[in-house]
Amino acid sequence: MLLAIDIGNTNITVGLARGGSITGTRRSVTDSRATADEIELLMAGFLRLDDASFADVSSIVCASVVPGLTAAVETVARRRERPFLVATAGTVPIAIRVDRPAEVGADRLVNALAAARIHGTPAVVIDFGTATTFDCVSSDGAYVGGAIAPGLELGLEALAARTAKLPRIELRTPDHAIGRDTVGAMQSGTVFGYQALVTGLLAKIRRELADLAGVEADEVRAILTGGLSASPWAEGLDGIDAIDPDLTLRGLAILHAEVTGGERLELGLP
Repeated sequence: MLLAIDIGNTNITVGLARGGSITGTRRSVTDSRATADEIELLMAGFLRLDDASFADVSSIVCASVVPGLTAAVETVARRRERPFLVATAGTVPIAIRVDRPAEVGADRLVNALAAARIHGTPAVVIDFGTATTFDCVSSDGAYVGGAIAPGLELGLEALAARTAKLPRIELRTPDHAIGRDTVGAMQSGTVFGYQALVTGLLAKIRRELADLAGVEADEVRAILTGGLSASPWAEGLDGIDAIDPDLTLRGLAILHAEVTGGERLELGLP
């Protein structure tokens, strides 16, 4: 059994890859100050939720944007004497055609790998996390760059924290774009405004990627992932071909299989 770990700025997501599929997906709030002991307890707790333990884990693979926690997971793997693979520009088996490959987030590269292997190319991956990232995969499977925008929840927190009278609100799609009260106005500006940001930027990126590949724009696949991708308001986005909340974990399993020759994940590939 492979233990796949995605460490983001907001959440740590863990999945088990066994029998050719991802099972037992679990999520916890990221604590960047957590020690190796605390990370080991967290991982052991997640495993127990799925009637498993470290004795069942054959290898650990990780994508992380929090260096301190990457080191903590590596320490746990060493203690438990388990092989450990970390996703980096040097380990993800795709070409990276940007000016500074080492600066690209590991999760973005893993998403690009998963998109190419599962959904086909050319493709754009939109990841709804702390930031909203757009990552582009060329027709030959190379990572060719993207865009980064503030995340939806980050914007809501900023509104509440930096204004005197605007409250924290429930994140849901309002009935009308014209709000009749403060909450309705904030929901309109946040949800509808964010949908417009995503669809507008996706359309521009799609055209550029299509031109690069010499295909029509509608041949560029758009995949939505990340913690907020399963939200009801995300289903109203135009131009999305697939919603795959576990894309990063799938990508980690694919990375491990391709780099180490481990078990191939059965993902319904055509």
